[in-house]
Amino acid sequence: MTAGGRRALTLMGLGAVLAAIIAIVVVVILIASLLRPGVGPSPVGPTPGRPTAQPADCPDVQVISVPGTWESSANDDPIHPHANPRALLLQVTGPLQRAYPTSRAAVYTVPYVAQFHNPIAIPPDGQETYAASRAQGTGRAVAEITRVHAHCPLTGFVLMGFSQGATIAGNIASDIGNGRGPIPAADVLGVGLISDSRRVRGEATAIGPDPDGQGVEVLFGGLDLMGVDLQGRRPGGFGTVAGRTVTICGARDPICNEPDHPLNPLDIIGNVTQLATVLTANSHALYGTTSDWQLRGQTAPRWLLAWARGLIAAAPTPPHT
Repeated sequence: MTAGGRRALTLMGLGAVLAAIIAIVVVVILIASLLRPGVGPSPVGPTPGRPTAQPADCPDVQVISVPGTWESSANDDPIHPHANPRALLLQVTGPLQRAYPTSRAAVYTVPYVAQFHNPIAIPPDGQETYAASRAQGTGRAVAEITRVHAHCPLTGFVLMGFSQGATIAGNIASDIGNGRGPIPAADVLGVGLISDSRRVRGEATAIGPDPDGQGVEVLFGGLDLMGVDLQGRRPGGFGTVAGRTVTICGARDPICNEPDHPLNPLDIIGNVTQLATVLTANSHALYGTTSDWQLRGQTAPRWLLAWARGLIAAAPTPPHT
């Protein structure tokens, strides 16, 4: 074979790999678009230099909830969110708000753009990039956690998230558990994640089914293509909050349950049936049902609600001034 022929084959191979990466990005985007139309607490104990009381307007527990893709907006009301009335975690936060006075448990639903731009959409879809959306959600969640902790140093925190929101909440929990976060790890009562794109088996307590795979960001970690920034494993996992972190993942959900080995790019391009199965048989948008994930007849949000109630019931009641 001539040198020119070998160069041509090399270029064809590189083109196939690039096409495969674009196909994978499209798959993730299309999966996300389907969202449209008991582990006990670790009590917050006294530490050296810790106040013995906090202001009267402080909650005993602060719940931070991060919605999934297309389930929020940048200007949504964090106390009474209405951007997407069908947002999954409203099935958890709504009942919590009705069950407890804000003096016992306050709920803050992080308002952020919650979008996922398709980098090859023609015409452009006008969506914010995943990287920018994730950054805004993270920044706003951390800002609220920091604000509450500064005013209410004895308040315990419950973090929860779904889909893109699970990635954000999980990232913040990882930072806290590894000493990089806005509050001490001792102040975290629990972390609840549904469909975490950075899921790694064994890094948190799996509730119900525990699929063999891993999150899509772990499988394709390092891919950075026009705002689709997939980050891989979390450095240090969840650190010291791992024992207080629970994760829920359906077996047919490719966001949190991808194979634990890279797929052959040429197979992805050529196997149209495989792509169709991923897009039509996945369960990412079905956690409000028992069709893929269930535990003793409970849906994922119903289980998470009972879990959160248990954390709130067991949380200390700090003295107030």
